[in-house]
Amino acid sequence: MKSMTGFGYGEYQDEKVQLSLELKSYNNRYLDISINLPPSFGPLEQRLRDYIADRMVRGHVDLYLKMRDLQDDVRVSLDRSVVNGYLAALKELALLADITEKPTLSDLLTLDGILLVEKRRDIEEYWKLLQPLLTSTFADFDATRTREGLSTRADIEEQLSRIEQNVAEIAGHAPQLEAQIKSSLRERFTEVLGNNIDEQRLYTETAVLLVRYSINEELVRMKAHLSAFRQILASSTEGKGIGKKLDFVCQELNREINTTGSKSTIVEINQAGIEVKDALENIREQLRNVE
Repeated sequence: MKSMTGFGYGEYQDEKVQLSLELKSYNNRYLDISINLPPSFGPLEQRLRDYIADRMVRGHVDLYLKMRDLQDDVRVSLDRSVVNGYLAALKELALLADITEKPTLSDLLTLDGILLVEKRRDIEEYWKLLQPLLTSTFADFDATRTREGLSTRADIEEQLSRIEQNVAEIAGHAPQLEAQIKSSLRERFTEVLGNNIDEQRLYTETAVLLVRYSINEELVRMKAHLSAFRQILASSTEGKGIGKKLDFVCQELNREINTTGSKSTIVEINQAGIEVKDALENIREQLRNVE
């Protein structure tokens, strides 16, 4: 089990470049990845996005990459067509203004576009530097998610044990509920018919009410859902994508405990039902931060 909240930071530096990478995430219903890169790293955005998408199921993830060149690999070239254009225009201007002075090199260097400065960057070379940094930073990031996930799991298991205890309490009082139904129905028959009770009809009516008000089916389903919950927890060795599954099981448990409460007139069953619903709400609150 992993939390959707995590943070990781890493740096790389050699004689030419310094890189710093930050990863942080928080709750989100789906996987939402935000990539913030220097302009020259734009071609690597999809690779970074794919890297995260292969390792996460949901959550909002922010990736920030900063880069500083420590040693520029620069190529300077002359744009001859721009120079010729400037010279022609200056010559025409001198004729119109009746000026014989010729433009100097300093004059020309103040004009835009004459010198072209190009920083040589091989994106694949940068990717080779970024890959190990990404791997180590994501490992740190994932470790924080795992640590928080372990704490969350411990709390969920505590609440789950609380639910199991109260479901057992409900099951223990289920025969009392059936006995109450039988006793209540016999009292009604006695009030109307006195001692002339048609036992066969009484059995038939009792069977109908037991089908309607018995909580045995709800108990069977709740125990099955609790078993499924435990199995999902036990099988989550990679901790990926179990939050939605467990939340669905919680919804089903909540449905069954609501039905049980609507059928019961036993105080102990209703009190145990309140405990179950409270524990379920606590679990669902925790699951909002589980990937």
